[in-house]
Amino acid sequence: MVVDNSISEPINEVLEALNLDETLVIVVKRRDWFFKDFQHILHDDQVWLAMKGSEELLAFDCSLSWEKYIFKHPQPKRPNSLRIYEAHVGMSSTEPVINTYANFRDDVLPRIKKLGYNAVQIMAIQEHSYYASFGRCGTPDDLKSLIDRAHELGLLVLMDIVHSHASNNTLDGLNMFDGTDSHYFHSGSRGHHWLWDSRLFNYGSWEVLRYLLSNARWWLDEYKFDGFRFDGVTSMMYTHHGLQMTFTGNYNEYFGYATDIDAVVYLMVVNDMIHGLFPEAISIGEDVSGMPTFCIPVQDGGVGFDYRLHMAVADKWIELLQKKDEDWRMGDIVHTLTNRRWLEKCVSYAESHDQALVGDKTIAFWLMDKKRNGVVGRKEK
Repeated sequence: MVVDNSISEPINEVLEALNLDETLVIVVKRRDWFFKDFQHILHDDQVWLAMKGSEELLAFDCSLSWEKYIFKHPQPKRPNSLRIYEAHVGMSSTEPVINTYANFRDDVLPRIKKLGYNAVQIMAIQEHSYYASFGRCGTPDDLKSLIDRAHELGLLVLMDIVHSHASNNTLDGLNMFDGTDSHYFHSGSRGHHWLWDSRLFNYGSWEVLRYLLSNARWWLDEYKFDGFRFDGVTSMMYTHHGLQMTFTGNYNEYFGYATDIDAVVYLMVVNDMIHGLFPEAISIGEDVSGMPTFCIPVQDGGVGFDYRLHMAVADKWIELLQKKDEDWRMGDIVHTLTNRRWLEKCVSYAESHDQALVGDKTIAFWLMDKKRNGVVGRKEK
């Protein structure tokens, strides 16, 4: 078979020309990127394309073998202490372009290793039309090659995984997938996050559990990720999502009517699955509530995370930079750094995307903002 973008035959004639026993036929709306993606996956002689009006008929020969990326390097063992470099591949270029997995692999990973980190956390791998994902950075094999290179350098690769909510879009998302608002999500107001404008999963549904659990396993098995940073866990565990709520440590705040028991059980199950199938995998949960037993193994009655992402520490640095030095309270700083459950392991960032991008700016900009703007202004003049 030979790819020819100029072919223009009626669909019925194309179907007659194909051996449907050995060919998968996909009819899609006219989109150049769709066809290009298949060209990356398959050899040109495996693809045959025909167009009719605004539709494409894309066919490839299923009797021919697919090329599967072969990982060359073993996954590193879990370190005693994590030093994580958080990154978004698309935003990692020094040039004003969307960076690629290949460039990140060749240019950024060696720098991360040289700086002394032993893990890289990659944001927005799950491609979707929501604010946290900014477009494609390459093919699946490109991503696998990036992870393989990181393992060669001795770096763990953690994925920022979002099982706490889903896009509100109906045309390209799970929302209203079967025409109802309750196929994957709670119906009505309980299924809608009023601050994020997104849909909330129904963790009491067997099919939702199967869907999310298989998704977590697939990333670890197919792409050899070394673990996850679970996004928005506080929002999952409580029906009030931790919003307009101050946690004082009273156990009634954690184990009451506001606790989403189905969500907590899901977190226990997914952590049990991760550690059961991939003993070296790392599970980090983003929780600002201080849920008891959060980092206790499931077999001991806990939620099962290895680390809690201590968001208050990163927020504290930004808060301090907004104050005069003489207004810093050392007791308050020490309390923030040590406020955790007994023996609970925490990940504490100097800064993360929540400080640098979501309604704020980086520590570097807090320190040099006015001076930098003055330099840029002089250069432009």
